[in-house]
Amino acid sequence: MGAVILLVVGVATLFVRPRRVPLWAGPSACAILALATTIVPWHDVSYSVRLLRDPLLFLAFAVPLAVLLDRIGVFAALAALVDGGRHLVAWLWVLAAAVTVVFNLDAAVVLLTPLYIRIARRHGLSAEMLAFQPALLACLASSPLPVSNLTNLIVAERFDLGLGDFVRHLSLPTVLAVVVGWVGFRWAFHLHAESDGVDEPVDGQALRRGLPVVLFVLVGFTAGELIGVPAWVVAATATLWCVGVARAVPWRALPFEAALVAVSLTVLVAGAVPHLGLSSVLSGNGEGVRAVLFGVIASNAANNLPAVLAGSASLASPDQVWPLLLGVNMGPVMVLTGALSGLLWRDTARTLGVEVSMRRYSSVGVRVGLPALIAAAASVLLLG
Repeated sequence: MGAVILLVVGVATLFVRPRRVPLWAGPSACAILALATTIVPWHDVSYSVRLLRDPLLFLAFAVPLAVLLDRIGVFAALAALVDGGRHLVAWLWVLAAAVTVVFNLDAAVVLLTPLYIRIARRHGLSAEMLAFQPALLACLASSPLPVSNLTNLIVAERFDLGLGDFVRHLSLPTVLAVVVGWVGFRWAFHLHAESDGVDEPVDGQALRRGLPVVLFVLVGFTAGELIGVPAWVVAATATLWCVGVARAVPWRALPFEAALVAVSLTVLVAGAVPHLGLSSVLSGNGEGVRAVLFGVIASNAANNLPAVLAGSASLASPDQVWPLLLGVNMGPVMVLTGALSGLLWRDTARTLGVEVSMRRYSSVGVRVGLPALIAAAASVLLLG
């Protein structure tokens, strides 16, 4: 019971805390207390924490990579190539969805967020508005391929699922989520220019120096998984490459806060799971609805990585895999801490002067993502 109480307290501190207390402080304190007092034995959480190793290593290199590419001038140069046009914002929405699906949600967040912020400033658009696109679509479009999301890879390995299974079950829900999400996005934001654009000076050599790194990252994220090269190795290689080009090491960009939050919540969730009776929660009438709701609630209360680990180990039926995945992938669109991609996005946007609070993220996420999630969930539940 003590593990459950610590989980509740740790999660509560994410949302209710003194102004100057950092986001990681509450969950970290609860996790340290849980382990130090053996309320949560290490052997109960070691497996879950080990599964976080690769995503956290990726996180550690991905944010500095985006900062270095911006310092080299790559994003300003790419933004200069983009023509404004009447449908610019709509095409950028489609691009973010495609990058998320084909590469993965982390690639979308790391590479598109700085680019979209630069494009917004160049064309007089709201930087916050365009910056939100990769964050929202990292959730709404990250389901149809195994490589699109780490949660997909975890479930694919556990249940021996292949590419065809994902395409068959989650393609239509993803299309619906992206389309309905676009309608919500148009409602939530003013899409037209708010001021005259800023004609930023562009380094003519920036693309020559930086574009090979971008191409290396995109190919590495996709092909690397197929040959057994983790995404963090690709990100680390690209970061070291950029350090040499920029002749700088952006220590302040290291996402310590996001990593501490993710590890702490994983410890607390793993310790509480044996006391929560999830098998009974996920069984009974409406098993599909139960799986979706569990995925959404557990992800937003803690994080989608521990949520998918706990949920996939407790499913009452194999048919619940797809509703569960939909819940853990799309649910974090409403809460910033629901996925590592949200924390990664927040840190990346912050380095470029776009500050988004947890309350603001949830306000936009509910208006844009909740209708999209409902449409996608209805598709999965009705069509299987």
